[in-house]
Amino acid sequence: MENTIYIEYSFTVLPLQPATDILIAELGEVGFESFVENETGVQAYIQKEEFEEGMMGSIDILKNTDFTISFEKKEIEQENWNATWEANFNPILVGEECSVRAPFHEKPQVTYDIVIEPKMSFGTGHHETTHMMLQMIIDHDFEGKSVLDMGSGTGVLAILAAMKGAANVEAIDIDNWCYHNAVENVERNKVQISVFEGDVSLLNSDKMYDVVLANINRNILINDIPAYAKCLKPNGILFVSGFYEDDIFAISEICNSCGLKFEKNISRNNWVAVKYVF
Repeated sequence: MENTIYIEYSFTVLPLQPATDILIAELGEVGFESFVENETGVQAYIQKEEFEEGMMGSIDILKNTDFTISFEKKEIEQENWNATWEANFNPILVGEECSVRAPFHEKPQVTYDIVIEPKMSFGTGHHETTHMMLQMIIDHDFEGKSVLDMGSGTGVLAILAAMKGAANVEAIDIDNWCYHNAVENVERNKVQISVFEGDVSLLNSDKMYDVVLANINRNILINDIPAYAKCLKPNGILFVSGFYEDDIFAISEICNSCGLKFEKNISRNNWVAVKYVF
């Protein structure tokens, strides 16, 4: 892939929530592709060729007086973003069995050693939601299972599922860069995963899964969970994250309407990952 120029918006948000989640959702609707949350807000990225002056005028939360949101804008090349990531990325350990590291890190003594080079994609295990989803996968039997990873980002969740013995794993992400990055990471980890570029419209009843993984924001989950449910086999399992403990009721409500029942959840710094079963 040729080097792409991105527009980076660095947002400072007060208070952080729920404003940050709303901001990310609204930016995603106008074409922003990647987001990196931090202690003061979020950095958002869009390809320069996709950017239009005046986009910020359609982001309603910026006009909401309940929040104070400021931002700075600059151009950034992928290679510069990647260099920043490499300088700040430390390997992580999920439980005692799984590590997520970069190619330049020393190989640890763990059962599941995942090597990720995320570039502009989401999913290194550092964010609470990814970390919890990895923990959910570690705690579940994937041997011989068919698995769908929606909003796959780097592909890290699909990769762990494959490492745990899943027989048929597919990963889908709407972002072109995430698609290419997931393909690279799948090859890097020597696992069998089919990666597709697209969204929930790719799903149909001809393909059924034992497990669906979805680490996506609350609004997308509420909209797309019915489509996930239609693709789950009897006794199938849905693992979801990307939202806060306060949102469990709303997520459970839509799951219940689709025949999915709450089984368990884990939480980390107010973020939550939940397991639902048919």
